[in-house]
Order: sequence, then C-alpha cells, then structure tokens
Amino acid sequence: MRHLLNFKKARTIVERFGNTRILVIGDLIMDHFIWGRVKRISPEAPVPVVEVTSESLMLGGSANVVNNIHNLGGKCLVTGIIGRDDDGKKLVNTLKEKGITTEGIITDHKRPTTIKTRVIAHNQQVVRFDREKKDKIEPESTAKVLNYVKRALKSADLVIVSDYAKGLITETLMEETSDACGRMDKFLAVDPKVEHFDYYKGSTIVTPNNLEASLASGVEISDEASLHRAGEVLFNKLGCEALLITRGENGMSLFEPNSETHIPTVAQEVFDVSGAGDTVISTLGLALASGASFKEAAVLANFAAGVVVGKVGTATLSPAELLGAVDAGLKKAK
Repeated sequence: MRHLLNFKKARTIVERFGNTRILVIGDLIMDHFIWGRVKRISPEAPVPVVEVTSESLMLGGSANVVNNIHNLGGKCLVTGIIGRDDDGKKLVNTLKEKGITTEGIITDHKRPTTIKTRVIAHNQQVVRFDREKKDKIEPESTAKVLNYVKRALKSADLVIVSDYAKGLITETLMEETSDACGRMDKFLAVDPKVEHFDYYKGSTIVTPNNLEASLASGVEISDEASLHRAGEVLFNKLGCEALLITRGENGMSLFEPNSETHIPTVAQEVFDVSGAGDTVISTLGLALASGASFKEAAVLANFAAGVVVGKVGTATLSPAELLGAVDAGLKKAK
C-alpha cells in the first residue's frame, strides 16, 4: 500500500479533517445493546439464556456516520427523520451533547424512531430485533429535508448519503440532492442499499459491500474475474467517478475510469462488523473533502475499518488511532 499512500501524506490529510464540514443525509437509528453472559440453555426451547449485566444506547445508522466524522475531528451537518418519542429525543440530545447541530432533523409523528436492539454475550451477537417503519416518508417530510439540504450545501464541503432503506432515501430525494450537488460542485458519496441502486446515478462515489455489489450487478463475485465484471457493470450503470467495493477479509477494490486498485485488508482481529460501513464512508468523505485522491481516501478508509472491527459494538475511532494504524500497517508492508 506504500505506493498508494505514505505516512507523511496520510498525516497531512488527517490533520485537515478539522477544517472540513460534511453534510450527512440518511436514516437516523439508535443502537441499543444488551450485554450479558450465557451459562445455560433454556429448558423451554433450545436457545441460550442470557444473564443481562448491562445495557447501552449508541448512535446508529446515519447518526453513527455523524459520530464517526465528529470523533475523527470533522464538523457535521445532519438531516433525517425521527419519531415523536423518547428514542428520538435521546438521539437528538446525544448529538447536542457532542456539539452537533440538530436543526436539520425532522420529527414525523406518524413514524417511530428506528431502534435496533442487539443482545451480546461473550463478545458474540446472540440475536437482534428491530423496531421501525420502513415505508417511504411523506412528501411533506421529504420537502423539509430537501429544503434543509439546499441551505446546508452552501457551507458543506461534501455530502454523504447513508442509506439504510428505512424510508428516507427516495428517488426524488436523490435526484434533487444530486442536482444540487452538481450545481454547487460538491462531492456526493453514497453508502448504498441494493434496492435503491438506480437512485444513485451521477453520484461521485458509491461504496457497496461485496454482497450488495453482487446483487446490484447480477454478477456473483467469487474470484478476481467476476469482481472485475461486477465492478464494470456497476461503474457503467451508476455513471460515477469512482466505485469502492468493500470486501471484508479480502480488503477493498476501487474502480475508476480505466483503473482498478485492490487494497488488502489490514484488520488484525475481527470482533464485530457492526457499523464498519459507516466508518468507511465517514473516513472516505473526510479524506476526499481534505484533498485526498480516491486511492488515498480508500486506503485511509481501509485502515479505519480495520480499527473499528476490532471493537465490540457500534464503534468509532480517533485521528490518533487512525494514524497509529496507518503507521503500523505501512511499516508492516515494507
């Protein structure tokens, strides 16, 4: 990876994170974790009995993207939908406590705030259950979000769309956001969902994982040849400037016009992949807004993902952790 990014350039890019302002559009979620231990199997059914030791509530979905950007030193603007409920209030209050403006968050009394509950025992996820409404948001709410987007774009350096397919991201929202970004010459980075791939045409960069890329392209990715075919199909379909396929233990593959770059994984231990995609799009967006090339930004995002998958829960990292991982990884790659 040293031919793609050296430590001096990485440090320069990361030091610029504090001068960036990122607008995040997406599905706001609260992640509820129930932590415990298992000592026996239930006599009622063949399932583990979890003795609960603690609970925690964390920012999830696009709110975790915001949290990642904030913890990496960037400034954030955020818009999305919450319900008129306690979970929505907790989400807004958590952001406010971090000093993040919440004026772009729209309350919809017809929807609950999305919350995902994960039961974790001995660093393993036992079960997850979701409370949500995934219907498309009302046109009135879409209009409010778009009004905020068009105002916020004036001071944003880059836009991230974090699509969790919970109803916010519609064809109309993406078309108008993409048009506005084009008029104002702003980068648009998208963390996608398969069912909405047609919405992302004209985005600057899209970051599907391996499964999403397979499903969206119609090409089962099983080797380098099928990866190349899938990348070509999606690159041409989306008309984007770059496509970054995240491939878990196989690293990442970046597709640009007439260029294909494979970046090996740097993760040492994998405890939990929850939120790893959020970290990738956050780091990628910050790096691009800080003047990095697509290749440099992808390498930094790869190192960031390698750090957070070694943590349990919806994790983030600091600039020092990112640079420490880059330094160790580049030395190892000598």
